Amino acid sequence: VIGITTPVLLARYFQGKPVYDKAILIIKCFAAGVILSTSLVHVLPDAFAALSDFQVASRHPWKDFPFAGLVTLIGALLALFVDLTASSHVEHGHKPSGDYLPVGTHDVTVGKKVGNTNSDLSNEELVKLKQRLVSQVLEIGIIFHSVIIGVTMGMSQNQCTIRPLVAALAFHQIFEGMGLGGCIAQAGFRMGTVAYMCLMFSATTPMGILLGMMVFSVTGYDDSSPNALIMEGILGSLSSGILIYMALVDLIAADFFHNKLMGSHTWLKKGSFIALALGSTSMSILAIWA
Repeated sequence: VIGITTPVLLARYFQGKPVYDKAILIIKCFAAGVILSTSLVHVLPDAFAALSDFQVASRHPWKDFPFAGLVTLIGALLALFVDLTASSHVEHGHKPSGDYLPVGTHDVTVGKKVGNTNSDLSNEELVKLKQRLVSQVLEIGIIFHSVIIGVTMGMSQNQCTIRPLVAALAFHQIFEGMGLGGCIAQAGFRMGTVAYMCLMFSATTPMGILLGMMVFSVTGYDDSSPNALIMEGILGSLSSGILIYMALVDLIAADFFHNKLMGSHTWLKKGSFIALALGSTSMSILAIWA
Protein backbone atom coordinates (compact mmCIF):
# COMPACT_ATOMS: atom_id res chain seq x y z
CA VAL A 1 0.00 0.00 0.00
CA ILE A 2 2.82 2.41 0.91
CA GLY A 3 4.75 1.64 -2.28
CA ILE A 4 1.95 2.04 -4.81
CA THR A 5 0.18 5.01 -3.17
CA THR A 6 3.30 7.18 -2.65
CA PRO A 7 3.70 8.22 -6.35
CA VAL A 8 -0.09 8.53 -6.73
CA LEU A 9 -0.31 10.91 -3.74
CA LEU A 10 2.74 12.83 -5.00
CA ALA A 11 0.93 13.24 -8.32
CA ARG A 12 -2.18 14.53 -6.56
CA TYR A 13 -0.37 17.22 -4.59
CA PHE A 14 2.69 18.10 -6.68
CA GLN A 15 1.69 17.56 -10.32
CA GLY A 16 2.65 20.54 -12.43
CA LYS A 17 5.54 21.51 -10.14
CA PRO A 18 8.98 21.58 -11.84
CA VAL A 19 10.46 18.82 -9.67
CA TYR A 20 7.50 16.40 -9.89
CA ASP A 21 8.17 14.71 -13.26
CA LYS A 22 11.87 14.31 -12.51
CA ALA A 23 11.19 12.83 -9.04
CA ILE A 24 8.69 10.30 -10.45
CA LEU A 25 11.19 9.31 -13.15
CA ILE A 26 13.99 8.65 -10.64
CA ILE A 27 11.62 6.66 -8.37
CA LYS A 28 10.54 4.54 -11.37
CA CYS A 29 14.16 3.86 -12.34
CA PHE A 30 15.03 2.77 -8.78
CA ALA A 31 11.96 0.52 -8.77
CA ALA A 32 12.89 -0.92 -12.19
CA GLY A 33 16.29 -1.89 -10.74
CA VAL A 34 14.55 -3.63 -7.82
CA ILE A 35 12.20 -5.54 -10.17
CA LEU A 36 15.03 -6.59 -12.52
CA SER A 37 17.21 -7.72 -9.62
CA THR A 38 14.29 -9.61 -8.07
CA SER A 39 13.76 -11.60 -11.24
CA LEU A 40 17.44 -12.35 -11.97
CA VAL A 41 18.92 -12.69 -8.46
CA HIS A 42 16.01 -14.05 -6.41
CA VAL A 43 13.27 -15.72 -8.48
CA LEU A 44 15.24 -17.27 -11.37
CA PRO A 45 18.04 -18.89 -9.27
CA ASP A 46 15.37 -20.41 -6.97
CA ALA A 47 13.56 -21.82 -10.00
CA PHE A 48 16.79 -23.31 -11.40
CA ALA A 49 17.59 -24.77 -7.95
CA ALA A 50 14.14 -26.36 -7.66
CA LEU A 51 14.37 -28.02 -11.09
CA SER A 52 18.03 -29.02 -10.49
CA ASP A 53 17.20 -30.80 -7.21
CA PHE A 54 18.26 -34.46 -7.28
CA GLN A 55 14.66 -35.65 -6.86
CA VAL A 56 13.67 -33.79 -10.03
CA ALA A 57 16.91 -33.86 -12.06
CA SER A 58 17.10 -37.66 -11.90
CA ARG A 59 13.75 -37.98 -13.73
CA HIS A 60 12.77 -37.80 -17.39
CA PRO A 61 12.34 -35.31 -19.05
CA TRP A 62 13.72 -32.93 -16.41
CA LYS A 63 17.27 -34.26 -16.64
CA ASP A 64 17.33 -33.98 -20.45
CA PHE A 65 16.69 -30.26 -20.91
CA PRO A 66 17.13 -26.92 -19.04
CA PHE A 67 13.40 -26.34 -18.51
CA ALA A 68 13.87 -23.37 -16.14
CA GLY A 69 15.44 -21.34 -18.95
CA LEU A 70 12.79 -22.47 -21.45
CA VAL A 71 9.88 -21.50 -19.18
CA THR A 72 11.56 -18.12 -18.48
CA LEU A 73 11.70 -17.57 -22.24
CA ILE A 74 8.01 -18.52 -22.52
CA GLY A 75 7.18 -16.03 -19.74
CA ALA A 76 8.99 -13.20 -21.56
CA LEU A 77 7.29 -14.06 -24.88
CA LEU A 78 3.92 -14.26 -23.12
CA ALA A 79 4.44 -10.76 -21.68
CA LEU A 80 5.42 -9.51 -25.15
CA PHE A 81 2.29 -11.10 -26.65
CA VAL A 82 0.05 -9.36 -24.08
CA ASP A 83 1.86 -6.05 -24.72
CA LEU A 84 1.52 -6.38 -28.53
CA THR A 85 -2.15 -7.38 -28.32
CA ALA A 86 -2.97 -4.46 -26.03
CA SER A 87 -0.95 -2.01 -28.19
CA SER A 88 -2.70 -3.19 -31.34
CA HIS A 89 -6.11 -2.75 -29.70
CA VAL A 90 -5.20 0.79 -28.54
CA GLU A 91 -3.82 1.83 -31.94
CA HIS A 92 -6.85 0.56 -33.87
CA GLY A 93 -9.31 2.01 -31.38
CA HIS A 94 -7.68 5.47 -31.11
CA LYS A 95 -6.37 6.51 -34.50
CA PRO A 96 -5.52 10.21 -34.78
CA SER A 97 -8.07 12.35 -36.60
CA GLY A 98 -7.51 14.01 -39.96
CA ASP A 99 -4.40 13.26 -41.99
CA TYR A 100 -2.03 13.18 -39.04
CA LEU A 101 0.66 10.54 -39.54
CA PRO A 102 2.52 9.43 -36.41
CA VAL A 103 6.20 8.69 -36.97
CA GLY A 104 8.46 7.19 -34.32
CA THR A 105 7.81 5.27 -31.12
CA HIS A 106 6.28 5.80 -27.70
CA ASP A 107 6.77 9.23 -26.16
CA VAL A 108 8.85 10.62 -29.02
CA THR A 109 6.17 10.50 -31.70
CA VAL A 110 6.79 13.21 -34.29
CA GLY A 111 3.84 14.62 -36.18
CA LYS A 112 3.78 15.12 -39.93
CA LYS A 113 0.96 17.49 -40.72
CA VAL A 114 -0.44 16.83 -44.19
CA GLY A 115 -3.86 18.36 -43.60
CA ASN A 116 -5.72 20.59 -41.17
CA THR A 117 -5.21 18.78 -37.87
CA ASN A 118 -3.87 19.42 -34.40
CA SER A 119 -0.75 17.23 -34.25
CA ASP A 120 0.17 18.37 -30.72
CA LEU A 121 -3.17 17.15 -29.37
CA SER A 122 -2.81 13.85 -31.23
CA ASN A 123 0.71 13.48 -29.86
CA GLU A 124 -0.48 14.10 -26.31
CA GLU A 125 -3.33 11.59 -26.70
CA LEU A 126 -1.00 8.89 -28.05
CA VAL A 127 1.52 9.43 -25.24
CA LYS A 128 -1.22 9.25 -22.60
CA LEU A 129 -2.72 6.12 -24.16
CA LYS A 130 0.70 4.45 -24.24
CA GLN A 131 1.29 5.32 -20.57
CA ARG A 132 -2.08 3.83 -19.64
CA LEU A 133 -1.33 0.71 -21.64
CA VAL A 134 2.10 0.26 -20.02
CA SER A 135 0.65 0.65 -16.51
CA GLN A 136 -2.15 -1.86 -17.21
CA VAL A 137 0.16 -4.49 -18.74
CA LEU A 138 2.69 -3.93 -15.95
CA GLU A 139 -0.05 -4.43 -13.34
CA ILE A 140 -1.15 -7.71 -14.95
CA GLY A 141 2.44 -9.05 -14.92
CA ILE A 142 3.16 -7.90 -11.37
CA ILE A 143 -0.14 -9.29 -10.02
CA PHE A 144 0.59 -12.67 -11.61
CA HIS A 145 4.06 -12.67 -10.04
CA SER A 146 2.70 -11.53 -6.65
CA VAL A 147 0.12 -14.32 -6.51
CA ILE A 148 2.78 -16.95 -7.34
CA ILE A 149 5.16 -15.62 -4.68
CA GLY A 150 2.32 -15.47 -2.14
CA VAL A 151 1.14 -19.04 -2.82
CA THR A 152 4.72 -20.37 -2.59
CA MET A 153 5.24 -18.58 0.72
CA GLY A 154 1.85 -19.66 2.11
CA MET A 155 2.59 -23.34 1.41
CA SER A 156 6.12 -23.20 2.86
CA GLN A 157 6.64 -24.83 6.28
CA ASN A 158 10.30 -23.90 6.77
CA GLN A 159 10.59 -21.03 9.32
CA CYS A 160 14.23 -20.38 8.37
CA THR A 161 13.04 -19.69 4.82
CA ILE A 162 9.92 -17.71 5.74
CA ARG A 163 11.42 -15.15 8.16
CA PRO A 164 14.07 -13.61 5.85
CA LEU A 165 11.65 -13.96 2.93
CA VAL A 166 9.13 -11.67 4.68
CA ALA A 167 11.73 -8.87 4.87
CA ALA A 168 12.87 -9.37 1.27
CA LEU A 169 9.28 -9.60 0.04
CA ALA A 170 8.21 -6.43 1.88
CA PHE A 171 11.17 -4.44 0.44
CA HIS A 172 10.59 -5.82 -3.04
CA GLN A 173 6.81 -5.20 -2.99
CA ILE A 174 7.25 -1.60 -1.77
CA PHE A 175 9.52 -0.66 -4.67
CA GLU A 176 7.66 -2.79 -7.20
CA GLY A 177 4.60 -0.81 -6.07
CA MET A 178 6.49 2.47 -6.55
CA GLY A 179 7.37 1.53 -10.14
CA LEU A 180 3.76 0.62 -10.89
CA GLY A 181 2.44 3.65 -8.96
CA GLY A 182 4.72 5.94 -10.99
CA CYS A 183 3.25 4.56 -14.23
CA ILE A 184 -0.31 4.92 -12.90
CA ALA A 185 0.39 8.51 -11.77
CA GLN A 186 1.70 9.49 -15.21
CA ALA A 187 -1.18 7.80 -17.06
CA GLY A 188 -3.87 10.13 -15.65
CA PHE A 189 -6.55 7.54 -14.85
CA ARG A 190 -9.79 8.50 -13.12
CA MET A 191 -9.70 8.30 -9.30
CA GLY A 192 -11.89 5.17 -9.22
CA THR A 193 -9.56 3.33 -11.62
CA VAL A 194 -6.49 4.43 -9.63
CA ALA A 195 -8.06 3.21 -6.37
CA TYR A 196 -8.99 -0.14 -7.97
CA MET A 197 -5.47 -0.70 -9.40
CA CYS A 198 -3.86 0.20 -6.05
CA LEU A 199 -6.19 -2.18 -4.20
CA MET A 200 -5.55 -5.05 -6.62
CA PHE A 201 -1.77 -4.71 -6.30
CA SER A 202 -1.91 -4.41 -2.49
CA ALA A 203 -4.23 -7.39 -2.00
CA THR A 204 -2.72 -9.99 -4.35
CA THR A 205 0.29 -11.14 -2.27
CA PRO A 206 -1.69 -11.50 0.99
CA MET A 207 -4.43 -13.31 -0.98
CA GLY A 208 -1.78 -15.59 -2.50
CA ILE A 209 -0.35 -16.36 0.97
CA LEU A 210 -3.85 -17.15 2.27
CA LEU A 211 -4.52 -19.38 -0.76
CA GLY A 212 -1.21 -21.20 -0.17
CA MET A 213 -2.08 -21.80 3.49
CA MET A 214 -5.51 -23.16 2.49
CA VAL A 215 -3.96 -25.49 -0.11
CA PHE A 216 -1.53 -26.78 2.52
CA SER A 217 -4.25 -27.34 5.12
CA VAL A 218 -6.43 -29.26 2.62
CA THR A 219 -3.76 -31.30 0.82
CA GLY A 220 -0.96 -31.58 3.40
CA TYR A 221 1.35 -30.27 0.69
CA ASP A 222 5.00 -31.17 1.19
CA ASP A 223 7.16 -28.40 -0.30
CA SER A 224 10.17 -30.75 -0.57
CA SER A 225 8.40 -33.39 -2.70
CA PRO A 226 9.40 -33.76 -6.39
CA ASN A 227 6.00 -32.54 -7.67
CA ALA A 228 6.14 -29.50 -5.39
CA LEU A 229 9.66 -28.66 -6.61
CA ILE A 230 8.56 -28.99 -10.24
CA MET A 231 5.58 -26.65 -9.63
CA GLU A 232 7.80 -24.15 -7.80
CA GLY A 233 10.42 -24.25 -10.58
CA ILE A 234 7.91 -23.79 -13.42
CA LEU A 235 5.91 -21.01 -11.75
CA GLY A 236 9.09 -19.22 -10.62
CA SER A 237 10.61 -19.39 -14.12
CA LEU A 238 7.40 -18.11 -15.73
CA SER A 239 7.18 -15.28 -13.21
CA SER A 240 10.84 -14.39 -13.76
CA GLY A 241 10.42 -14.17 -17.55
CA ILE A 242 7.44 -11.82 -17.14
CA LEU A 243 9.32 -9.58 -14.67
CA ILE A 244 12.46 -9.41 -16.85
CA TYR A 245 10.37 -8.27 -19.83
CA MET A 246 8.41 -5.74 -17.74
CA ALA A 247 11.54 -4.24 -16.17
CA LEU A 248 13.60 -4.00 -19.37
CA VAL A 249 10.92 -3.04 -21.90
CA ASP A 250 8.04 -1.32 -20.09
CA LEU A 251 10.15 0.55 -17.53
CA ILE A 252 13.86 0.86 -18.45
CA ALA A 253 13.65 1.11 -22.26
CA ALA A 254 10.50 3.28 -22.15
CA ASP A 255 12.11 5.81 -19.80
CA PHE A 256 15.71 5.84 -21.04
CA PHE A 257 15.03 5.80 -24.79
CA HIS A 258 11.50 7.12 -25.30
CA ASN A 259 11.10 9.86 -22.70
CA LYS A 260 11.54 13.46 -23.90
CA LEU A 261 12.34 14.66 -20.37
CA MET A 262 15.28 12.25 -20.14
CA GLY A 263 16.61 13.34 -23.53
CA SER A 264 16.59 17.05 -22.64
CA HIS A 265 18.43 16.75 -19.29
CA THR A 266 21.82 14.99 -19.26
CA TRP A 267 22.04 15.15 -15.45
CA LEU A 268 18.64 13.47 -15.18
CA LYS A 269 19.80 10.59 -17.37
CA LYS A 270 22.86 10.11 -15.14
CA GLY A 271 20.78 10.38 -11.98
CA SER A 272 18.24 7.87 -13.32
CA PHE A 273 20.99 5.40 -14.19
CA ILE A 274 22.46 5.75 -10.68
CA ALA A 275 18.96 5.17 -9.22
CA LEU A 276 18.59 2.07 -11.42
CA ALA A 277 21.98 0.75 -10.25
CA LEU A 278 21.14 1.47 -6.58
CA GLY A 279 17.79 -0.34 -6.89
CA SER A 280 19.50 -3.37 -8.46
CA THR A 281 22.26 -3.35 -5.84
CA SER A 282 19.97 -3.01 -2.82
CA MET A 283 17.76 -5.93 -3.90
CA SER A 284 20.80 -8.03 -4.81
CA ILE A 285 22.32 -7.50 -1.33
CA LEU A 286 19.11 -8.91 0.21
CA ALA A 287 19.85 -12.20 -1.58
CA ILE A 288 22.55 -12.81 1.08
CA TRP A 289 19.76 -13.46 3.61
CA ALA A 290 16.77 -14.40 1.45
